[in-house]
Amino acid sequence: EEQDRLLQNQPDQPQNPKVLRIAIIGAPNAGKSTLSNQLLGRKVFPVSRKVHTTRCKARGVVTYEDTQLIILDTPGLTSPLKAKRHKLDEAMLTDPWDSMKHADLVLVLVDVSDHWTRNCLSKEVLQCLSEFPEIPSVLVLNKVDLLKKKYILLELVTELTEGIVNGRKLEARSAFEHNSSSSAKPPLQITQASPPENRAREPHCLQETGQAQEGCSSDNSGDTRASESSLVAEAAQGPNRYGPRDLKNMKGWPCFQEIFMLAALRGEEVDTLKRYLLMHAKPGPWEFHSEVLTSQSPQEICDNIIREKVLEYLPLEVPYGVTQVTEIWEEGPSGELLIVQNLLVPRKSHMVMLIGRGGKVISRIAQEAGQDLMNVFLCDVRLKLKVDVKS
Repeated sequence: EEQDRLLQNQPDQPQNPKVLRIAIIGAPNAGKSTLSNQLLGRKVFPVSRKVHTTRCKARGVVTYEDTQLIILDTPGLTSPLKAKRHKLDEAMLTDPWDSMKHADLVLVLVDVSDHWTRNCLSKEVLQCLSEFPEIPSVLVLNKVDLLKKKYILLELVTELTEGIVNGRKLEARSAFEHNSSSSAKPPLQITQASPPENRAREPHCLQETGQAQEGCSSDNSGDTRASESSLVAEAAQGPNRYGPRDLKNMKGWPCFQEIFMLAALRGEEVDTLKRYLLMHAKPGPWEFHSEVLTSQSPQEICDNIIREKVLEYLPLEVPYGVTQVTEIWEEGPSGELLIVQNLLVPRKSHMVMLIGRGGKVISRIAQEAGQDLMNVFLCDVRLKLKVDVKS
């Protein structure tokens, strides 16, 4: 009731409100929901190691002083063939595109730890960017803490930007020292020259220091280390619109305005990105009350969190066929939230896997989901899960 009241009533407005609508797009499992949760400071979007955990677009709201960031967490961009294989709704194909239509800025997230996909943007991402070239875009390299050889970031930057950032051609220069006796790991610095009029307001978003690399190991052999790594910008304006033929031969997007490198799961450098987003907000009325954290209803949050756990503990394609039906949702005598949800599966074999030997799997799902729900709703939650075969 409280959430409905906040969403339906007119939002409170500061004296000079500013707002920025941010679409986060990328391949499935790039870490979009993890980054959204970190920016919000609370876990309101489901996160799983399996692809397509996010099933629909949902909005997160960050309110700081007179500025409101509206984060459009979207499903991973995918193809109709993959959507059919995972039994995904048609909205999974259209929601990312719909979010782009309402965005003031787009963050393109790339998982640099995935050596199969990190060297190029997917066809779907490139199509999405080319459809909306007027929307400023920012490249976000995620999971840099899992990358042992940091100089690979230089190669990725060049490939994913087609050698152009902020309308300027990049010249990548790297000098590597071979020194097997030294175990020192210098900080990786990637700098970009900015036009004089922009230097005063731009954060150091293209720079990683030793602090940002905490917990990352250098190459095990110890025989290579970056002694100097820089990207020097040269004036060269690239075209803004690209046709199907152009996209076919492109691996990256030459219209990114900035590049950020972070580890969303650990929260490293997320504050740097957050400051950048707050700084680029534009004058305009707030869309949500300052106490709103997400546009989702409590029931939607509950469904998402339970589905997240089901995805984690069931193998392969099995969890994508689970249907959730909430049977009880009520407040207990001591203010606790009582939730009973029935999980419907298509086959008896799936029911056996979901329950687990001695009920261990379903018990673990209920326990972990209940704890997450308590952290979100800030109250005691009693969650009971049942499993049935779809009739």
